Amino acid sequence: MTLFVLFLLVFSLTSNKAHSAIYQTTPEFLSENFSVPPSKAKSLWLTPELKKLSTEILSRPVRGMRVRYYSEDEKTAWILEEIGKERPITVGVVVNGSIEDFHIEHVKVLAFRESRGWEVRYPSFTNQYKNVKMTPDHELDQNIDGITGATLSVWALNKIARLALFYHQQVLALN
Repeated sequence: MTLFVLFLLVFSLTSNKAHSAIYQTTPEFLSENFSVPPSKAKSLWLTPELKKLSTEILSRPVRGMRVRYYSEDEKTAWILEEIGKERPITVGVVVNGSIEDFHIEHVKVLAFRESRGWEVRYPSFTNQYKNVKMTPDHELDQNIDGITGATLSVWALNKIARLALFYHQQVLALN
């Protein structure tokens, strides 16, 4: 009986929420990526056309009428969420550059709520996104190496990276 109770205790400690954590807040992420952190978010209004293209990038319907972002000159920061397997992964993405030449500057997993795939939060994985650009058909211009056992989390981060690049392009086109 004691062995069974010990098994249940160990199982409960390693169950679904074992790697569920908030690693960094939005203000901390902004302080890390801007010389003077923006105090107020701006909004990109999602027209029907932008929603349609965003839906294609994510392979699911996009909800909401706007997306909030932070900016300084030609640098934007996006706090976006995408489902890995069952729960959302919150990711901060900084995109920098002009309408003719922009790229991802930094990707960071801010919160991870899945039971698997948490390895995507490490810089050894997220550093692959540095200097990645978007192709004309809204794909990443570089291959991102996956992680065994974290396929859905990798796909979620790839979608978020593509969406942040697309949204950055839209913001620059409006200015």
